[in-house]
Amino acid sequence: MQIKVLGSGCANCTRLESRTIEALEALGMSPTVEKVTDFGAIASYGVMSTPALVVDDVVVVTGRVPSVDELRTLLRVSV
Repeated sequence: MQIKVLGSGCANCTRLESRTIEALEALGMSPTVEKVTDFGAIASYGVMSTPALVVDDVVVVTGRVPSVDELRTLLRVSV
């Protein structure tokens, strides 16, 4: 599983990364979470509002920071 957090590095981007890691740990998973801050790379996903979460090259969240519970559900479905 390949996971990317897209964003400029703002507080919400950092929060999304932390919550994603917490959700992965709760699921007993330990994939690497990659931060993508390059605006060209972010735009290549069609993301216009950050932060965004990409799982296996599919954008699953954009423009908000979901709860850890919601992230667990999203990540479980993506497996």
